[in-house]
Amino acid sequence: MSHKHEVVVKPFSDLHRKGNRVVVTLLHDPTIEGLDVALYMDGSASMEPTYGPRGVLAKLGPVKNLVEPQMRWMLDYLAQKDKDGLLRVAYWATGSGSELEVLGDLEGRLAESYKFPGPRSYGKATVMLPVLRDYVAHLRSETAKGARRGLAVIVTDSQLSDPDDVRAYSQQVAREVTAGRLPPINFVLVGVGEQVDEEQMEAICHEEYPGIGHLWCHRVADRMEEMAELVAVLVDETMTVASGGVVYGEGTDVLKRYEARLPAVLEFDVPEGCRSFTLEVGGQRFTQPLPLDDHDDDDDDDDDHGEAPSAPAPKPRAGHGHRH
Repeated sequence: MSHKHEVVVKPFSDLHRKGNRVVVTLLHDPTIEGLDVALYMDGSASMEPTYGPRGVLAKLGPVKNLVEPQMRWMLDYLAQKDKDGLLRVAYWATGSGSELEVLGDLEGRLAESYKFPGPRSYGKATVMLPVLRDYVAHLRSETAKGARRGLAVIVTDSQLSDPDDVRAYSQQVAREVTAGRLPPINFVLVGVGEQVDEEQMEAICHEEYPGIGHLWCHRVADRMEEMAELVAVLVDETMTVASGGVVYGEGTDVLKRYEARLPAVLEFDVPEGCRSFTLEVGGQRFTQPLPLDDHDDDDDDDDDHGEAPSAPAPKPRAGHGHRH
C-alpha cells in the first residue's frame, strides 16, 4: 500500500492506522541501513565437478551445474539487504590459487538471468588473503556512496592455503575499524563438503579483537544444494537485531518494547490524536509521521499488512558448525 496521507519513511515500507491501532511493516532490519554486501565463490580445481563440464564435454550430455542455482538464490537474497541492491560478485582461488575473477556488481533483481558456469581458470590452491584485500578496497570506495557497514560472504569447499595470513590481516582490519578508518565489517565463511577443514575455520572465527569482538562467523554444509539456505540463515543471525527495540510516542512515552528480535511487522496502540511515533533500535532513532486514521477504502488492503516484504530465510537442513 502507498499511503495517501503520509510518506512512509525508511526503514518502514507499509503503514496502516485504524483508530488508535497502528500496524507498520519494516522494509528491512534498520541496523543494516547502508550495508554493502559482496559474494565470493570458490573457483579452485576441487570445485570443477560441481559446475559441470564445459566446451565439447558439455555437448555430450545434460549438464548439471550445482553451483548456478545456489549463486542465483544467494544473489537475490543478499541483494535485498544491500544498500543499492548490487553485489560485488567474484570467483576466488582461481589461476595460481591466489587470483580473483571479478564478475562485477550484479543486480539482485536480475539474479535469474545471470550465468555462473565457473571461472575461466580453476585454481591450483585456495588462497583467501586476496579476497579480504579486495573486499576492504571495495568497501573503502563504497563509503563515499553511503556504505556504513560491510558484509563479505565467502564460500569454499577446500582447506585454506594461507590461514596465518588471513588471521594477521583480520587483526589489521579490526584495528582499522576500531580507529574509525573502516566501517564495521562482518566476514561470513561457509564451508561445503568433506574437504573443508572446520578446525582451521574455527581458529579464524574464534578470534576476538579489542573493541570489535568477532569479525568472522562460519558454518559447514554437507552438500552444495544446502549452501544457499545456510548462507541465508548465517547472515540473518549475524546481521539481525538481537536486542530488540522501543517504540515511543510523540514525547517520551513508551508505546511498545520489543525485548528480543525485532519482528518484520510492528503492532501497537497510540494515544488519541498522536501524529507520529519513533522507533529506537541499535542506537538509531527513526520517526514516522502518522495520519489521523485510514479511510474506509483502505479496508481491502488489510490482508496485506501482516506480510513481511520478503520471505524469511529458510532453515538449514543438514548444515552443521557454530556461530560465533
